[in-house]
Amino acid sequence: MRNIGFIGCGNMGGAILNGILKAGLLAPEHIFIHTATPAKREELAAKLHVCAVNSNREVVENTDLIILAVKPYLFDEVFAQIKEALSEDKVLISVAAGQSLANMEKLSSAETKIIRTMPNTPASVGEGMSAVTPNKNCTQKDIEETMAIFTSFGKAEIIPEHLMDAVPAVSGSSPAYIFMLINALCDGAVRDGMSRSMALTFAAQAVLGSAKMVLESGIHPEQLKDMVCSPGGTTIEAVAKLEEKGFRDAVLAGMKACTNRLKEMNS
Repeated sequence: MRNIGFIGCGNMGGAILNGILKAGLLAPEHIFIHTATPAKREELAAKLHVCAVNSNREVVENTDLIILAVKPYLFDEVFAQIKEALSEDKVLISVAAGQSLANMEKLSSAETKIIRTMPNTPASVGEGMSAVTPNKNCTQKDIEETMAIFTSFGKAEIIPEHLMDAVPAVSGSSPAYIFMLINALCDGAVRDGMSRSMALTFAAQAVLGSAKMVLESGIHPEQLKDMVCSPGGTTIEAVAKLEEKGFRDAVLAGMKACTNRLKEMNS
């Protein structure tokens, strides 16, 4: 694994950094970081033993794989600082939503190796889901190293760029829907007499276990649902009521609203 740099190290950048270190992909002395706040980068350097530098350009000059983890509105400013240091052998990995490969090539150059990614917040607990899209300049080695980084804190899939607009609704934003579901399950259990803390454990573990069954069993979710629904039993009664109240339609409508909003923001 080549040297890795971080431009920005907030929630998502920090999750990626921790994933790399926990997986042992690279020794801390081969990781260079810069954040806008000096105290933050000094704290990270002291805690994680990574190399904190004084500018974004220094990050690029000292590394081969550069993870760009700043807000999209800062892109013009950051690219102006690093453009001249982005030699053709370096790989720029962006985690910014809505920033296309074409736009980043315009801000750097048509020859720059760029990989667009979209991880989600469960990366912070090692269970992230990331979409990865390399541009035409990237080599197989560039892609493999990037995939090693993004699978260090969860799962990752390479997708064509035109599918990136579908990712927020199903992965990037969907943890919020799941948290709403868990909270609703807790409310129902509390109504039936369970303590809030106990209800939270039951609900969250049920969601975790159900997700694991989908990923590990290879069985379609509809079949897994049928396996829980005994004829004339309690589960099918609950499922019927959820369908009556528009559970599935509400989820689909929320996802479409998410995608539509993304397209508005990028237009």
